[in-house]
Amino acid sequence: MLPDRNLFYFKLITMETTTVQPQVSTAAQTDFLPLHGTDYVEFYVGNAKQAAHFYKTAFGFQSLAYSGPETGVKDRVSYAIRQNKLTFVLTTPLKTDNPIADHIYKHGDGVKVLALKVDDATSAYAETTKRGARSYMEPTRLRDEHGEVVLSGIHTYGDTVHIFVERTHYTGPFMPGFREWKSEYNPAPTGLLYVDHCVGNVGWNQMNPWVKFYEDVMGFRNILSFDDNDISTEYSALMSKVMSNGNGYVKFPINEPAEGKKKSQVEEYLDFYNGEGVQHVAIATNDIVSTVTQLRDRGVEFLRVPSTYYDDLLDRVGKIDEDLEPLKELGILVDRDNEGYLLQLFSKPVEDRPTLFFEIIQRKGAKSFGKGNFKALFEALEREQDARGNL
Repeated sequence: MLPDRNLFYFKLITMETTTVQPQVSTAAQTDFLPLHGTDYVEFYVGNAKQAAHFYKTAFGFQSLAYSGPETGVKDRVSYAIRQNKLTFVLTTPLKTDNPIADHIYKHGDGVKVLALKVDDATSAYAETTKRGARSYMEPTRLRDEHGEVVLSGIHTYGDTVHIFVERTHYTGPFMPGFREWKSEYNPAPTGLLYVDHCVGNVGWNQMNPWVKFYEDVMGFRNILSFDDNDISTEYSALMSKVMSNGNGYVKFPINEPAEGKKKSQVEEYLDFYNGEGVQHVAIATNDIVSTVTQLRDRGVEFLRVPSTYYDDLLDRVGKIDEDLEPLKELGILVDRDNEGYLLQLFSKPVEDRPTLFFEIIQRKGAKSFGKGNFKALFEALEREQDARGNL
């Protein structure tokens, strides 16, 4: 049971909010921060109503829950949308005198919150803050007629935060402060399943400090590393390290720029985002050909590699279950590791600023991240940068 001592209290309609006094859990000593995957990804956007419509129309999300003045929340409006185990929250400030408005002014539309599922949000907060994490939200209990959710949070790179979500005792549509959102317009889903990984872009010489943060503060381990020899072209390069929690449910690759003749995609991101942040969200599917076909037909634009990429594809990756022609038509990339192979495709940026984009990924046993595709992908990104005049 969580302690019932209140540090502050307020009421939103039928919702009660209570700050919970942190306690250090005696749970599993081998993994002091057990995570069960991504609970939701929250985007701060200029117009949440329109953004929700876009993600429903283009990506196949369904209406889930709404929060705003009608639910007692006076400073913002949020729409929660869901497809299978994938939940996005789109949030907009209602006035300019608001930290959310400041975030959007600085960064444009982008990811603010990477929320993680935990059994004990109070323990997660205590364990991470005592290891050096900077507090974003003290453990806070939200209650309504459907039960309670406990939230806590810490800062990570840039203005991005992790919120720990404990919802074992909650039966409502999303969380207190939200009401069920029903709509007549519900496009069919596209086969998106859950967050496979989220990639962060950090500044020069900041990758290793953030790797250490995830190791020391959150108990992650570095499972893969790529240097500028792995991810480079004639013009630009980057370095990346993949951080994973103990059970592998949460993976955060971290990119930093590397020296090159011209500006890399990470530098372009940092320039237009005005700082460090989430570069892309990789979303899993069980049928990438079907998913990408539907996304393309709904207007989602994807990067393209030259058709010559497919001339020797099977020689490079070996036998695969899929027919080659649909992969070639859609531009889907394939790579193999010791565990199997994967198929992946990257969207173009979904904002006018060349910042946030999405990856669609289907794993056929592979645990890696498409190292064999880096050069082709990077060259495709550079063609887009050149068209924008930013290479």
